[in-house]
Amino acid sequence: MNTPISDTFSQQLREMRQTLLAQLREQRGGKIGRAEAAADAREQQSDDWAQADAERDLSIALEERESAELVAIDDALKRVADGSFGLCVDCGVSIPTARLHANPTSLRCVACQEKLEQASGEAPRAGY
Repeated sequence: MNTPISDTFSQQLREMRQTLLAQLREQRGGKIGRAEAAADAREQQSDDWAQADAERDLSIALEERESAELVAIDDALKRVADGSFGLCVDCGVSIPTARLHANPTSLRCVACQEKLEQASGEAPRAGY
């Protein structure tokens, strides 16, 4: 991938990373950790412990998903740096630029992604 295109994706990835980090900080109520935020939320809840627990579990699941997304962004930035960004990790072909614009953390071309999902029994995802 040529340098101007790599720079474009690098900038897009850095912006995604900044946005995600801001969301994680906001979810944690600033600088407090997940446990403290959950305890604060529980204290503010009424006597409906089941609802409070469900909300806490959802919050933790969302944070874990966002943390995994952060790792994917960091890995994509490493691929930009080492020159392998935009190449399918399975077959080595160039991933179409339109696909990378839609999802700059893509690891695979469409064909290899579909094979992976079929092998694992996953339903195909839009924008993968």
